Amino acid sequence: MSIFDYMQKYDYEQLVFCQDQNSGLKAIICIHDTTLGPALGGTRMWPYKNEEEAIVDVLRLARGMTYKNAAAGLNIGGGKAVIIGDPRQHKSEELFRAFGRYIQGLNGRYITAEDVGTSVADMDLIHLETDYVTGVSPAFGSSGNPSPVTAYGVYRGMKAAAKRAYGSDELSGRVVAVQGVGNVAYNLCRHLHEEGAHLIVTDINEENVNRAVNDFGAKAVGVNEIFSVECDIFSPCALGAVINDDTIPLLKAKVIAGAANNQLKEERHGDQIHEMGLIYAPDYVINAGGVINVADELQGYNRERALKKVETIYDNILRVFEIAERDGVPSYKAADRMAEERIASVAKSRNTFLQNGKTVYHR
Repeated sequence: MSIFDYMQKYDYEQLVFCQDQNSGLKAIICIHDTTLGPALGGTRMWPYKNEEEAIVDVLRLARGMTYKNAAAGLNIGGGKAVIIGDPRQHKSEELFRAFGRYIQGLNGRYITAEDVGTSVADMDLIHLETDYVTGVSPAFGSSGNPSPVTAYGVYRGMKAAAKRAYGSDELSGRVVAVQGVGNVAYNLCRHLHEEGAHLIVTDINEENVNRAVNDFGAKAVGVNEIFSVECDIFSPCALGAVINDDTIPLLKAKVIAGAANNQLKEERHGDQIHEMGLIYAPDYVINAGGVINVADELQGYNRERALKKVETIYDNILRVFEIAERDGVPSYKAADRMAEERIASVAKSRNTFLQNGKTVYHR
């Protein structure tokens, strides 16, 4: 299938190839959909094997951001960028400033942020050339470390999933098994501990596990044990694809709600856990706190306002379950439908986002 055929099939708007010989920049910016507003999505730097692999990745990631932003109730569309290169070797001021100029040339149709392989310092360099960047240093008006806000959103979504499963969103006394205790999950554990939940944790990093044990009285188990422990809620907060043929038979939890991206290895695994009666909070809905937080920077960051918006993840998760029941589909499909319905509704009154000087309008 040609690139244009693929873009037409999945309704992509724009694919931009960027190169700068002086800095060695090779980047691709993908704008999937701007029905709701300018496309927002991070810039990933990765040593792709070839250009085709980079194109496939940026197309996939940009479309995912459209759904994530729409499901979060944000007035922004979906986009993503990738820079081809090893972040450990190929970063430079010249490279990121050149990339910033390409973003500026899109005149606000695409707004970037950090992602895998990029950092706040890299965003600061991009910011030297364009204002269409979020996640910069707090000195430039950024929201700072997004992990606590992402964790708060996952906590709110977990309470909604518990309400669906158990009839109450109270987590006091519930046993929550947390896979991975990095920055986001540590803050999630703090919320759970404060409400009185009992924690079981694991991580490949022993220091992370010890911190959760010491600070929250968590019980530590091996990385392969976490799937089979007796618990009420299983919370994947590490790698993706953890809901798969090997792990599903081991699960004893009634609820799956965590911060990790791409938790289902394949869509059929979402069908399988649905048939088993498990309550699954779709990952891109429950972990949207980070993008909600950086999106608030576009208005001049206000933490109280951002947290109020993050709290709506609770309602978004409940809405997913309502759609799932309405249409008789698994929750992962219901999440997509929620996003698609919102985009379709707004598209009736406006379409592609364009910006001309101080005037913002939709064609």
